Amino acid sequence: MFARQVCLKLRPGRAIEYSRMLENEIIPILREQKGFSDEISFVSGERSEAVAISLWDAPESAEAYHRETYPGVLKALEGVIDGEPQVHTFAVSNSTIHKIPNLPR
Repeated sequence: MFARQVCLKLRPGRAIEYSRMLENEIIPILREQKGFSDEISFVSGERSEAVAISLWDAPESAEAYHRETYPGVLKALEGVIDGEPQVHTFAVSNSTIHKIPNLPR
């Protein structure tokens, strides 16, 4: 399993709108992507920031999304985010919800 962490600076007062857009517009797009497994989002209205973590079956699936679909997602979020989000990728090593295959030793 593979994860993408996206850290976003929100425009002041836009946390609720960001959450609504994520639920109604972005997550449906993610669900259509090959290899997509889950989306977890954290929002702090007080700090005007959000973190979104998407889980994927393999790095190639996440990379295809990043290359082909993510630019359109960013465009849709232009009105609620401030600046360029930071994207980091990780191999998922543990989860209490998702079954993770044993890591190579």
